[in-house]
Amino acid sequence: MSAPFREYDPDQAFLFPPSLRDWLPDDHVAYFLLDVVSELNLKDIYAYYDFEEVKDEQGKVVGRRAKTNRGRPAYDPRMMTALLLYGYATGSVSSRQIEKKCQEDVAFRVLSANQKPDHDTIAEFRRVHLEALSGLFIQGLQLCREAGLVKLGHVALDGTKVKALGDRGIEALVAAERLKHGETPPASRGPLPKGATPRERMMRKLRTLEGRAAYALRKVTVEPVFGQIRTRGLVRFWMRGVEKVKAEWALWCLTHNLLKLFRSGCVPPLPS
Repeated sequence: MSAPFREYDPDQAFLFPPSLRDWLPDDHVAYFLLDVVSELNLKDIYAYYDFEEVKDEQGKVVGRRAKTNRGRPAYDPRMMTALLLYGYATGSVSSRQIEKKCQEDVAFRVLSANQKPDHDTIAEFRRVHLEALSGLFIQGLQLCREAGLVKLGHVALDGTKVKALGDRGIEALVAAERLKHGETPPASRGPLPKGATPRERMMRKLRTLEGRAAYALRKVTVEPVFGQIRTRGLVRFWMRGVEKVKAEWALWCLTHNLLKLFRSGCVPPLPS
């Protein structure tokens, strides 16, 4: 009598072409990101492939020109964008990690339609399109707004609390003094002295009732976000230079918002 085991044959060939949609549950975040990418405007990325970079003798990019010979076809920008978004959403952000995941991880294989871009291709796509990818942050906010998850109010940028004032500009609220936990600074009284330094002006602003109330919101708006992104795997930035780090940070924030949107159950509308 044979043992009651399920049939197992690692050499078994598929009798019919497998469907990628059968590899993951219908409510998996990978499918959500595929829908999101189909909604994003990637025109700036697609436009790149009509031109090529011109480099000097030292390899520095000095311009762009129309392509005359496209050579080997590039991977679809939708696929590469989906891979990077899922990588940042799950903490696998290095190009070598993503390359390996495209071979071993079911969700990455679904997103890549079982294609396997190498780490050089992934790194180059991120390098070339980093500015355009970071610009998707605004589109992500628009999706969240349409789902009712975003309201105008206080916005955090790079750890600084700013107040949204529409087309009238922003009003920054930045910590200007160190206080013990639970300590409340004295209320401001009298006119601001002439010649007050920027630090003194900020201290005065934060000691007003309005300033205190606005700055106190950091505990429920900014700080939890930093903690959640750090938990997802942010231990270092992979790009060098202030502007590139800002752009990569935008990718972390974009995927943070998209995960919030996914968990809310509000799926963005599919394109018609």
